[in-house]
Amino acid sequence: MNHFSSVLVLILITATASHAILPAKVYWNRMLPNSPMPNAILDLLSSDGLVDEKTGTAVNVGKGGVGVNVNGKGNTHVGVAKGGVTVNTGKPGGSGTNVNVGHGGVGVNVKGKGDTRVGVGKGGLGVSTGHTGKPVVVVVGPHSPFLYKYAATETQIHDDPNVALFFLEKDLSPGAKLNLRFTKTTSGSPFISRSKANTIPFSSNKLPEILTRFQVEPSSVEAEAMKNTLAECEEPAVRGESKLCATSLESMVEFSMLSLGTRDVQAISTKVSESRDAAAEKQQSYSVAPSGAQAMAGEKLVACHAQPYAYAVFYCHATSKSKAYKVPLVGKDGTKVEAVAVCHLDTAAWNPKHLAFQVLKVKPGTVPVCHFLPQDHVVWSVRK
Repeated sequence: MNHFSSVLVLILITATASHAILPAKVYWNRMLPNSPMPNAILDLLSSDGLVDEKTGTAVNVGKGGVGVNVNGKGNTHVGVAKGGVTVNTGKPGGSGTNVNVGHGGVGVNVKGKGDTRVGVGKGGLGVSTGHTGKPVVVVVGPHSPFLYKYAATETQIHDDPNVALFFLEKDLSPGAKLNLRFTKTTSGSPFISRSKANTIPFSSNKLPEILTRFQVEPSSVEAEAMKNTLAECEEPAVRGESKLCATSLESMVEFSMLSLGTRDVQAISTKVSESRDAAAEKQQSYSVAPSGAQAMAGEKLVACHAQPYAYAVFYCHATSKSKAYKVPLVGKDGTKVEAVAVCHLDTAAWNPKHLAFQVLKVKPGTVPVCHFLPQDHVVWSVRK
């Protein structure tokens, strides 16, 4: 992208977006009238005190934390305060799902026959079902596998390398089989407006102030995750890339437009067939559908990876030698996924010990390295 293109796009963005603080969907439709909003973004939209009259859902942000109430048959309550996060579905004391995020980590209890419990604490992630069998423990590494300057941890290599979804470009042919699962990598904290984000510190040296503001216990798992996100955002970009940690929808959109040199862009994310999220999170064999992969336009992309934080933060990096594909997949159990895949054509600047090289048994700069995107990540490209 030349300097003139950058300046022109910046002028157009400023002229369009600076007149007022717009609601997220209005802003999106004004900036991207020809590009549908992907689920990865749509799922994170919220605003202070927003009440949806059709569903009876209220979202409130205040000094006491964040409260979400769904007034209906489900009787769902979500609260975020000093004690952590609580989610209760169903009648008090009856069957339903309870989720608690507090000083000890994350706890999920499903009351009923299965009695499934999921806990995330300092020791990693534990899953136990019923009263029989041993829990499965997975210690989650400190860095996302989609940040390419970091070496793989022993846990990533030995426990579950397939969760990173890395593969070679030849595996995109129709009928090819891949062992995959499609997860969401964060808890889904909502976007806040850019005007609000600009009033909140976002740097490692302000971490104590940030934790106090969001009432996060400094010794908690949540605090450690936020600390890692800030540190990764402050690292310099890999050679040949530009990067931004987008703390608002507006900053993500405008970074993508500037990086691609045009306002005529589109955003896509991995989409699981309706009501199949739980099935998609289970690892299984998928086949590439006969229609095969559909390549997106150009070799310059912006990939935005969801980061764990108190509100929605995306690590966005612009790559000039990469390709994106929409890949129709069908799971062994019938689950259909329209997956987004990115193939990096030049990996010479990556850490030689990165997880991709460990999984694929290849060396930096030798062959294109590809990966599917989890459900809550986004890829931007020029529209065809």
